[in-house]
Amino acid sequence: MGLRPQSSCYIKKQYQVAMHAWFLDQVSRVSSSLSQILHDEQQEKAFTIANLKGELRQEENRVNLLSGHTYYLKVTALSQPVALFLHDWIKNLPELINLYGSSLKIIDCQVSLKPNTYSQLWQKNQDNCKTVKLSFVTPTSFRRKGHHFPLPVPVSLFHSYLRRWNCFCDRAFEQDPFLDWIEESVIILRHQLISEKIQVAKSGSVTGFLGAIELNLDKSALKNLEYTQLFYTLSDLAPYCGTGHKTPFGLGETVSGWFLPEMSPFITPNQSITERITELKALFLARRLRQGGNRGGNMADKLATILARRESGESLQAIALDLKMPYETVKTYAKLARREIRQSAYKV
Repeated sequence: MGLRPQSSCYIKKQYQVAMHAWFLDQVSRVSSSLSQILHDEQQEKAFTIANLKGELRQEENRVNLLSGHTYYLKVTALSQPVALFLHDWIKNLPELINLYGSSLKIIDCQVSLKPNTYSQLWQKNQDNCKTVKLSFVTPTSFRRKGHHFPLPVPVSLFHSYLRRWNCFCDRAFEQDPFLDWIEESVIILRHQLISEKIQVAKSGSVTGFLGAIELNLDKSALKNLEYTQLFYTLSDLAPYCGTGHKTPFGLGETVSGWFLPEMSPFITPNQSITERITELKALFLARRLRQGGNRGGNMADKLATILARRESGESLQAIALDLKMPYETVKTYAKLARREIRQSAYKV
């Protein structure tokens, strides 16, 4: 969903609370009983709400949204009632979202994840044997022994996914035997992670991880065909259900694939996208002979903008739409930027 502020404005840093309340209010306008279930009665929430994507300028306890910029909000559904609500709702969207007195105009709405049933996810993974790549684009954390646990340990990942599966799918699996199998069978091939402490709803500070991980199965694990199929099915479920806890408040947004440049650091927790763009632009300019030329400067600016926004978790489609550039051009520039980063052996 594309949102555009009617004028530059500020919202609270913990805007996810207001966004969560706004969404439940939208549900209640159609079905008060469904809204009540989503708010109070479900052990596992049947929806996720991602953080806003775009150029967010953080200033202490507030976030600055810029006039003329587009910000993106993603909502996913895990149960049939919520999916049916979204199906009808996007056909008759409200004109504005009001957050703390600031108005954001809804300018478009697209389906970014292919609709699937749990049965379809299960069937498509009958003969899967590829490695699993997952990227965590918002801080992600688990609860363990009363504390936050900010590491993507395979048992924690698949415990999270299996809980959602068993809650909303009519084909449930015993938890302990499967997690024992995960403990013995899943191999971490590589990872690139950072940690970040944030404020979330009424939970106070939460330390979460961001980054990417690639997993595979031990050859002996493939003998258990059912658990192998479940492993790949739950991996495909991850982008829909998110990872860890507080997913209706922006934590744990997960995408399939490895989207972060291997040689490029992430935007650090206290670094804004604007600062990252400035940092990258200086690097790209330094690689060009005509540092003072308009062409070199313009290209460096485009490469820096696209790469910084990609690192922050925005999709190439969203970047292309906001910059009014062809998708293939943005994709090419993103590849070029990553290649220049690798060639520079750039490190922070």
